[in-house]
Amino acid sequence: MDTCACALELLGMLVYVGAWLCALATTILPQWLTMSTALLPVESYELGLWETCVVQDVGGMECRAYDSLLGLSSDLKLARILMCSSLGVGVLGMLVAIPGLYLVNSCREHGGCRTKRTLTIIGGVLGMISGVLCLIPVSYMAHLAVIHFFDDKVPDVVPRWEFGDALFCGWAGGFLLIVAGLLLVTSCLCSQVEPQPVLQRRYQVMSTDVSFRKRSEYV
Repeated sequence: MDTCACALELLGMLVYVGAWLCALATTILPQWLTMSTALLPVESYELGLWETCVVQDVGGMECRAYDSLLGLSSDLKLARILMCSSLGVGVLGMLVAIPGLYLVNSCREHGGCRTKRTLTIIGGVLGMISGVLCLIPVSYMAHLAVIHFFDDKVPDVVPRWEFGDALFCGWAGGFLLIVAGLLLVTSCLCSQVEPQPVLQRRYQVMSTDVSFRKRSEYV
């Protein structure tokens, strides 16, 4: 395996882990949407997947989890499901891709380089799927915030939800997951054919020589 493909594998796994951590932070953070009012400028509100928070300018922060799962809106339920699915698929992709790395001494006796390439490609595809699953809820929540922000039916004095830090973290994590998957798949496409072991090549040469001698004797 050439150096370029090996470097792509390592870079892809590093980006993979960092992107998955970004997706995890996006799932946990309550700053999906933020809202501040002119009537009470010392406080701002934050909306997350698992809790809502009230932040004060003096540094205090009070969070409260949602009372009931059944009472959640369909948007939050969908976002929870997709983000948890993204994290699960991402972990599965990393567990599949790690044995397929060239520097990891595993799966060499079961098909050799072909098996390792297959594992790496599957891990890369799972990484791209994880990135798409992460981008869908983040983009959808941002779309809803934009629609409600520019709704003409709502008076201007009514406060509106705006983008929070978790949305930007989710966009970065989803994009990097897709990039990591592409790097892993590209590393397999750039890799050279596995060279045959020396003993195997010697055996093939010897067997060819023996068969040639037999043919010569018959002639």
